[in-house]
Amino acid sequence: MSAVLTGWQHLRSGKVRDLYGRENNENQELLIVASDRISAFDYILPTEVPEKGKLLTQLSLFWFDLLEEIVPNHIISTDVPEAVAGRAVIVKPLIMFPIECVARGYLTGSGLVEYQKTQSVCGIKLPKGLVDGSKLPQPIFTPATKAEDGEHDENITYKQCEEIIGSQAATILKKLTLALYSRAHEYAESKGIILADTKFEFGIDPSGAICLGDEALTPDSSRFWEPETHYSYDKQFVRDWLLNSGWDRNSNPPPLPSEIVSKTRERYVQAYELLTGRKF
Repeated sequence: MSAVLTGWQHLRSGKVRDLYGRENNENQELLIVASDRISAFDYILPTEVPEKGKLLTQLSLFWFDLLEEIVPNHIISTDVPEAVAGRAVIVKPLIMFPIECVARGYLTGSGLVEYQKTQSVCGIKLPKGLVDGSKLPQPIFTPATKAEDGEHDENITYKQCEEIIGSQAATILKKLTLALYSRAHEYAESKGIILADTKFEFGIDPSGAICLGDEALTPDSSRFWEPETHYSYDKQFVRDWLLNSGWDRNSNPPPLPSEIVSKTRERYVQAYELLTGRKF
């Protein structure tokens, strides 16, 4: 349930974030509040993860700052209402591109499933003999559709991406996605973490500039691994528990046991502290 915030009008809620606009509408600033909700397989899970919203927001802010030399972002201010301090940001409105911009440096997840069927991912042919966790010869851009809540994102080819957003925009977003991934992977590696893959969302701001929006390089939107064991500092831990729980994916997901909630929070905190060098 979204909070009531003085001066702000609730516009809509997504799986994890709540969006507000200013009540006076004199300027078009938006307030994005990250909740403690967690989603998996296109469902919002019935159990929250304490302080997850704050973790995602603070880690995104760290990355937005680090990557600003590559692309501007939508952040205006972190001076937000006290009730949502630490887990909310004031941002510019963006006209969002209707695709997820995914970069993969390693083969896993839906990319692995596709590779096992076709030896390719999003139409990109890959070498034979790759297995779960294999490092790819070079990072690849693998866009996906941006589904409505309750629907599934679907991997698409670069040609399909061009058909959706145009060839010029596709060229720019591919270049930005791979540049951001390369810089973030290099940085994460210096902190003892593998950035296996991640997704970005871009939009056009009121001045016409392409900006990075939504979140950046969080455990919700990325796979972070310990180099030797591939221990995950991300949401894959929750996905794995759900897959092994006997849950029928055509029904609502079960509540998360307290131990899984605790371990999920622990992994998110580990990712934040290792990457930023700050205590949470």
